[in-house]
Amino acid sequence: MSATILTVDDSKSIRQMVSFTLQQAGYTVIEAEDGQDALTKLTPAVKLVLSDLNMPNLDGIGLIKAIRANPATKFLPVVMLTTESQGDKKQEGRAAGATGWIVKPFNPDQLLGVVKKVLG
Repeated sequence: MSATILTVDDSKSIRQMVSFTLQQAGYTVIEAEDGQDALTKLTPAVKLVLSDLNMPNLDGIGLIKAIRANPATKFLPVVMLTTESQGDKKQEGRAAGATGWIVKPFNPDQLLGVVKKVLG
């Protein structure tokens, strides 16, 4: 059985690209357009969250904090997929509880490598 991954990005094209890459590798994908949308779609089936950092309504850092604050999702891996590569943003992400960081534009092999590593 393949793992379910929640991909969160306000860019539809990025969501489609991530979904396509993951589905080709056999994963089930749920798409959300921002952090708030992601929280409504977060089910026990989700084994990994791939989230953009800069989004309307609830950004990636806010999403991580909400996930970490919930006992049911406290240990859920959250990987940031973002154009932000600055150290301070990464530090903020780590402090909030991000599991990993992928800088866009990403290549599919890199994305799948991180996903496989995180899901073990």
